[in-house]
Amino acid sequence: MTAPRRVVDGTHVEVAVVGGGQAGLSISWHLTRQRIDHVVLERDTIAHDWIDRRWDAFTLVTPNWQCALPGFAYDGDDPDGFMGRDEVHAWIRRYADSFDAPVVENVLVTRLRDAATGGFEVVTDQGTIRADQVVVATGGYHRPVLPAVAAGVSSDIVQVHSADYRSPGAMPEGGVLVVGSGQSGAQIAEDLHLAGRRVHLALGSAPRCARFYRGRDCIAWLSDMGVYDIPVQAQVGGLTKRESTNHYMTGRDGGRDIDLRAFALEGMQLHGRLTAADGTALTFSPTAEASLDHADSVMESIKIDIDRYIEREGLDAPTEARYTPVWRPETEVTGLDLRDAGITSIVWSAGFRSDYSWVQIGVFDGAGHPTHQRGTTTTPGLHFLGLPWLHTWGSGRFEAVARDAAHVADSIAARAGRSPLPEEAVVPG
Repeated sequence: MTAPRRVVDGTHVEVAVVGGGQAGLSISWHLTRQRIDHVVLERDTIAHDWIDRRWDAFTLVTPNWQCALPGFAYDGDDPDGFMGRDEVHAWIRRYADSFDAPVVENVLVTRLRDAATGGFEVVTDQGTIRADQVVVATGGYHRPVLPAVAAGVSSDIVQVHSADYRSPGAMPEGGVLVVGSGQSGAQIAEDLHLAGRRVHLALGSAPRCARFYRGRDCIAWLSDMGVYDIPVQAQVGGLTKRESTNHYMTGRDGGRDIDLRAFALEGMQLHGRLTAADGTALTFSPTAEASLDHADSVMESIKIDIDRYIEREGLDAPTEARYTPVWRPETEVTGLDLRDAGITSIVWSAGFRSDYSWVQIGVFDGAGHPTHQRGTTTTPGLHFLGLPWLHTWGSGRFEAVARDAAHVADSIAARAGRSPLPEEAVVPG
């Protein structure tokens, strides 16, 4: 067995990559291919977030055919299916093994700063290394967010963030309130509902998308239409698009819509936005119907775009009736007592906050987001990779992470004075 790699204090490398997930491994593949000396520093283990921050029944929302990292496409027998949590983790681990990625696991980077003699100092809990260039590939979801209203909830109620939710059986007996209807919130509410739990869901403003339309997965249509390839600067609102919430759907059981109205018919209680908590007394805004209508309108607008594409390209595709709402709230409940409703726990699906406090280089805007042009910052040699909307909507998906990594790798190689390699070049070793 090969001995684990370690950080050697005082070592110099051409490139230090911080983060051993799919983004860090993707840039490592390119650097290996270019024979650029580098190291990948991972605070935990390779791709650990896929195990540590996903629930047991988690599946990808994107189909397996979109799972393509540099030099490593999905090779299973279900390209139109959706890998589960453990399958994704194993696939990324196999990717790292496929080119012997130089990953140092269980090393914490505590500071990144300019070196007095040029380049960068990467300070870790095992020592400090010097690097000519650095790629920050830690993603954009670092710290789970609990909204301020959570502090007002009685200590008798078990509260967990979606990152810590694992399964219905791991939650206390009794009803569960899920707060937030983005991808995680909607899927966790479904997970609890399918297990027969009494579920209340506080809706936000998340849009939804049909899983299939006119004979194909909607993601396949949108991919063909080039929707995932439009640069963020060309989007309506420009860089503000980076704050958008993803559409909810699921890859569970081969993929399907998540229709919260149908769940309501089956007993799920839908509420508007949660606005206040005082012990076990909660207050909601009367926005449930508006939230459902908004989500449906986005879904229908996507279908309209697909219809136009089919007509414009002269494609032969089956027709399909439009969605008709199957439920509407007769009244909106704006006050709820958790004890009276039998609710013993809350799952907060309130998202994450980025944390770059360890990066002591001035490349951030007033909100703490890194400023960059497709991953390359104004500080020579400092790059970011794996951020949502780094370049396009697709930047959060494996396939586009691969394209973004190729772009960043070209920037690194150019700064290092390396000539581009032909596409047919192979990974050394």
